[in-house]
Amino acid sequence: MEIDASLVARVLDLAVTIQQIPAPPFGEAQRAAFIHERFHVEGLQEVSSDDLGNVYGCIPGKGTARPVVISAHLDTVFPFDTDLQIKREADKIFGPGIGDNSLGLAGLFGLTWALRQNQAGKGPLPGDVWLVANVGEEGLGDLRGMCAAVDRFGAHVLAYLILEGMALGQVYHRALGVRRYRITVRTAGGHSWVDYGRPSAIHELAALIIKLTALPVPTRPRSSLNVGVIAGGTSVNTIAPTAHLELDLRSEGTAALASLTRRVEAIVNGAAKPGVEVSLELIGQRPAGKIPASHPLVRLVRRVLHGLGLQPNLTVGSTDANVPLSRGLPAVTLGLSTGFGAHTANEYISTQPLFQGLAQVVEVVEGAFKELT
Repeated sequence: MEIDASLVARVLDLAVTIQQIPAPPFGEAQRAAFIHERFHVEGLQEVSSDDLGNVYGCIPGKGTARPVVISAHLDTVFPFDTDLQIKREADKIFGPGIGDNSLGLAGLFGLTWALRQNQAGKGPLPGDVWLVANVGEEGLGDLRGMCAAVDRFGAHVLAYLILEGMALGQVYHRALGVRRYRITVRTAGGHSWVDYGRPSAIHELAALIIKLTALPVPTRPRSSLNVGVIAGGTSVNTIAPTAHLELDLRSEGTAALASLTRRVEAIVNGAAKPGVEVSLELIGQRPAGKIPASHPLVRLVRRVLHGLGLQPNLTVGSTDANVPLSRGLPAVTLGLSTGFGAHTANEYISTQPLFQGLAQVVEVVEGAFKELT
């Protein structure tokens, strides 16, 4: 399908409008309200929001085919006080969160407009297309929005398609397992001179980090260990009474992740000593899962991308697709365009690839009703 320039321009303008609405994890309400209203304006059916803040809308089909569910996450990594200034160039748009995931959300509307154009004179599709703008994909959101969406629709779907603004050509059909911990050290603390010699929570935490980062991490299956946050202390001349870190563990293999987790727990459990209390708290986990490259949904996506002149790259990642994939349901995450600098102030999207990105989603949705029933 060819996507016309006016439709792409509308999607880009809408992406900028969405990007201007702050939506950090657990703070997506304003952006969700905007999407909710726009779903109504577009004439979608059964528009609603759930208790978590997910927004739903339906493009009704004409038959009894199982539905296709298309989702894009509402949240961004940037806090409320982030400068969201946009800069446009001839073939790029710069702005924090423009690609991850303002463009993905705008893509829900682009799909709606393109389907209406493509189905004009043909009638509705054989089944419903459900659009979902979900909360909780980033940070410690822990995919809670996608969990609620999959709980709602369950296995009675042809496919779950997850839209991201960037990564066009990437086909995420494997879900990366993730476990996240907060490790806290507590001591009595004291004055840096008068009480010198007492244990410091910061010093103990630093020693713990050295032990954690010395752990051998498998390369096959590929795995990772990262201390992403450290915090603690009171002042420069105080022996710190508390300090904590946040640890991110990932692996392509469920068994490898479990093994890495056990070794981390053993180190933490062995770190306590007189005057030093150490605690471990699970703060997030993303389940692993996959569908094989031979699955009809993956084959469909590959064929569509090849037809659009793109080379598909079958890959693994931590996305909202983790949830349905972990439950054995057909799901892929697809990118709408290309870009650079996700999660940074210099994030940008390239505008020209969006023609192919939107065509990809339309063809996959239409193809799903033909080939996955």
